[in-house]
Amino acid sequence: MKKTLSLTLSVLFMLAILAGCGGGSSEEPAAPDTAAENPAANDTNQEPASEDPAPSNSTGSLQDGLYYAEGEFDEKSGWKEIVALKVEGGNIVSANWNGLHKDGGLDKKTSSEKGIYGMKEKSGAQAEWHEQAIKMEEYLVANQSVNSLVLNDEGRTDAVSGVSIHIDGFTELVDKALAAGPVEAGPYKDGTYYAEADDFDAKSGWKETVTVTVINGKITAVSWNGLHKDGGTDKVTRSKDGEYGMKAAGAQAEWHEQAYQAEQYLIEKQDPQAIVYNEEDGKTDAISGVSIHVDGFVELAAKALEGAK
Repeated sequence: MKKTLSLTLSVLFMLAILAGCGGGSSEEPAAPDTAAENPAANDTNQEPASEDPAPSNSTGSLQDGLYYAEGEFDEKSGWKEIVALKVEGGNIVSANWNGLHKDGGLDKKTSSEKGIYGMKEKSGAQAEWHEQAIKMEEYLVANQSVNSLVLNDEGRTDAVSGVSIHIDGFTELVDKALAAGPVEAGPYKDGTYYAEADDFDAKSGWKETVTVTVINGKITAVSWNGLHKDGGTDKVTRSKDGEYGMKAAGAQAEWHEQAYQAEQYLIEKQDPQAIVYNEEDGKTDAISGVSIHVDGFVELAAKALEGAK
């Protein structure tokens, strides 16, 4: 009896052991809790990743200083666009969108302000070029970027009220200037400066004028011209039209062509005093191709720049 009971208990004990070994679930092990391993994956307050990359000139991120970029001369119009920026406290605080002409003379803004460019008169535009350029400058300062502007195939935008001109050159030059980094400032104060002779020349009837444009402290554009006591068109225009006729009188080049060379020399040297001339006849050997009197030009350029110091 005792033997039977002992055998029965042994069998029951073995069955219990077998049941314990074979009772595991046939399901795959639970996957690890990725939320526990990576808390950010389970953070419902986390902001979604931005689909658009941050602009290169994010607010407050720019290096303080002056920035500058220029394009190429347009074959049709003759203008080359330029952009100058000023950054303070990491932000763009001023912008200057302007243009220089391949033939020299007045910058585009000054030409527009004087009515020479004449968009309203010549093409029926809603505003002159300089007025629309100022609106784009104000947009850039207010938004600190041009990256959100949508342009059509013509390089125009509907995003800025009152602006119908092509702005693709402006947006490209803003990005180009910022990518290039700050540039060294020149010694002058930015602005457009003008001077004219005190009197009309008793012999020729002409009174010389000089206009100098300074951007980022540097002489960027120079216009040397003349007004006649009897009125009519200016000296450059008459020279271009063949009315002044220096070559016909035996000169190597027309007056406006030589004036252009003098203008470009001043832009290169950045100082009127760098143009050395003969005190007796007012001529210079410093500028190739220039045989006209330059003393009046030098004196008026220096006089104009007095306001830029």
